[in-house]
Amino acid sequence: MPIKLLYISISGNTRSFVKKLTTFAQEKGDISFEPIEISDATPDVIMDSPFFVLVPTYLDGGNGIGNGIIEIMTDALGEQLEIPENTQNLIGIIGSGNKNFNAQYILTARRYAVTFNAPLIGNYELRGNKQDVARIYDQIKQRFNEYNHQ
Repeated sequence: MPIKLLYISISGNTRSFVKKLTTFAQEKGDISFEPIEISDATPDVIMDSPFFVLVPTYLDGGNGIGNGIIEIMTDALGEQLEIPENTQNLIGIIGSGNKNFNAQYILTARRYAVTFNAPLIGNYELRGNKQDVARIYDQIKQRFNEYNHQ
């Protein structure tokens, strides 16, 4: 059974990374992924098996430390995660962003980890590179195996 990857992609960076990750998994041949892209037009998706979330960071205001942080453009994904079945089956979060934004780098993923009580298992910058793909693949595989052996 493929491992589900729920994600949102505003600029195409996350979509690109998920495609690279899926291709990498196909080449390795030991696990496979089922990517599910979320947008504002997506009806509720009920995740009835363990899954991972990939979320970019888009913020308006604040410095990543204090008040005034408003997450923008990723609300549709957050709303999907608020569905009780989805919260229960979420087993890991992968964040992306731009390291130029310092404390705001992967802030949305860090906030999701706290809000939805799921571990932040990895991160990558922008579209990621080959090393990021291999690292995130290994992190997903490890977390999925740990979850299945609990």
